Amino acid sequence: MADTLNADFTQRVVMDTAEMEWQASPSPMVWRKRLDLVGGESSRVTSVVRYDPKSSFPEHDHPEGEEIFVLEGIFSDEHGDYPVGTYLLNPPGFRHAPFSRKGCTIFVKLRQYAGGRREHVVVDTKTATWAPGPLPGVDVLPLYRSPSHPESMELLHFSGGASLPHHDCSGGAEIFVLDGALEDDDGSYAAGSWLRLPDGCPCALRSKKGCTLYIKRGHLAAPD
Repeated sequence: MADTLNADFTQRVVMDTAEMEWQASPSPMVWRKRLDLVGGESSRVTSVVRYDPKSSFPEHDHPEGEEIFVLEGIFSDEHGDYPVGTYLLNPPGFRHAPFSRKGCTIFVKLRQYAGGRREHVVVDTKTATWAPGPLPGVDVLPLYRSPSHPESMELLHFSGGASLPHHDCSGGAEIFVLDGALEDDDGSYAAGSWLRLPDGCPCALRSKKGCTLYIKRGHLAAPD
């Protein structure tokens, strides 16, 4: 496995995880699809990860934090069970031994949250309250925002026909399509698509039939 993948954060990247093959991880019953990687096995990485039923990962810590969104099934550790739709931000120094009794699939970001204290965050997006977004037909569910750190994470839901106008992605943006289909001036992106838009990239988002997105902003202005 190469030590880098999509490591130039000044470049726009689109990957369809539904078309990618699963690859082995250090745990024999845990599989992954890497989306970006800087360095070796224990470096900054963004992945989709699948736990087979009755699988586990050895206890470990997270020196620069971890972010998880549960896409399918129930993800667990000694701190609790997290069903589909759960968002987790495990701060630097957090330690756990993850597992899944019946199997699960998660979106994971590792070693991307250095720089000061962060709170441990757990959001059940299936029961949380959405708020009206910046334009009609777009609703928002905040996941993480802190005045001490540059990045913010949220879910956006587009009703059919809704759109966000052209704007420059100040600080960059990262999008994972959770359901439905997203469109922009360059194409259409089905569920499972991952987009990374560099700092200042022109962007206009819309959805003909509706979609739900995870979106992270503000973290690519000064790439490692």
